[in-house]
Amino acid sequence: MSDRMPAQAEALRSLLHASHHLPADQLGSMVADHARMLGATTAVVYLSDYEQHHLMPVLGEGVPDRTPQPIDASIAGEAFRTVTIARSPLHDGQARLWLPLLDGSERAGVVELVYPHEPTAADVEHARPFTSLVAELTVTRDAYSDVFARLRRSRPMALAAEIQWDLLPPLTFSSERIVITGALEPSYEIGGDTFDYAVNGPIAELMVLDAVGHGLPAALLASAAVGAYRNGRREGLGLPEVSALVNGVIAEQFPASRFATAVLAQLDLDSGRLTWVNAGHPAPLVIRDHTLLPAHPCPSSLPLGLQHRPAHECSVQLEPGDRVVFYTDGIVEARSPDGKFFGEERLADFVVRAEAAGDPPPETLRRLMRSVLDHQAGRLQDDASIVVVEWRTGREDQLVL
Repeated sequence: MSDRMPAQAEALRSLLHASHHLPADQLGSMVADHARMLGATTAVVYLSDYEQHHLMPVLGEGVPDRTPQPIDASIAGEAFRTVTIARSPLHDGQARLWLPLLDGSERAGVVELVYPHEPTAADVEHARPFTSLVAELTVTRDAYSDVFARLRRSRPMALAAEIQWDLLPPLTFSSERIVITGALEPSYEIGGDTFDYAVNGPIAELMVLDAVGHGLPAALLASAAVGAYRNGRREGLGLPEVSALVNGVIAEQFPASRFATAVLAQLDLDSGRLTWVNAGHPAPLVIRDHTLLPAHPCPSSLPLGLQHRPAHECSVQLEPGDRVVFYTDGIVEARSPDGKFFGEERLADFVVRAEAAGDPPPETLRRLMRSVLDHQAGRLQDDASIVVVEWRTGREDQLVL
């Protein structure tokens, strides 16, 4: 056993003990202080901004001054993008480890650990559980403080977007058999697009929804729809019944001109059977062996809020390694200045190429959203959201530190 193991255990024990009364604005200082027990000279926590363009330093007393790090052009960003440990070699008596900060499987940021020597294999192994504890402390403090929410903003957020971000589940989840990852834009102005999911034993359930309109009215409708969806899902209702419940809430609480398109789906993680109902929404895409499969014939019901009969249930048998893409029309109908749509084929091709490049699933969607924005010269004409479900692809371990 390494002679530093007692110090590592003491660092974890001491940080955990101190965390019971730790306010969010002192997290950076506390982490820097306890990192010294691991043989580091200091540590800095960075959190991703909402757009996932920069990593923002969590500063405080005793924390060295740092500037935001670009995710696409920094060593800190490399650790975030690849969900791996990155290194800065010894220079002027300092070397650095950059470790991804993971909330379960969701990338929250990175931790920079500074050493007076080249970090050894033991240093790396001791840094892993320390960083995992820092991630847990960051997430729990974020639940009752605005410190990190303010830090992550690069500009003011619209009220509709505030509602939507608070409504979302974690953007990424993974287990031994499934990876679910989602993204949505524009980060500060999103209105009617949203998604939700839950994994209950062998069943993964999800909804991708696009509420008509923009801004606060669309966000309020989406919020009511997600609440109804969660209520029906937690009551154990089947997909047609949950769809009917959401439809009824929208029809009863909003004018006839307000509605939402959506796909509600269930995936049996044991068998790979995917079942869904479609309420006037773009159909899910299935990618198998790097190829977009032909669309599965499935009747679409009217949008939620306009239905007068039960939704039709469809199903398809997935194979291990399949990817299912759920999206809103803001993705494929994104139009370039010369009038060309982004389109389904470009969407599927992007996912396939990112997989071949070895990108972790959340990085695929981060880059996809950048591509959609670039396609429209930097400004979306409509909200855009996407969820990719991967069943038994073997990439689940890419999201573990």
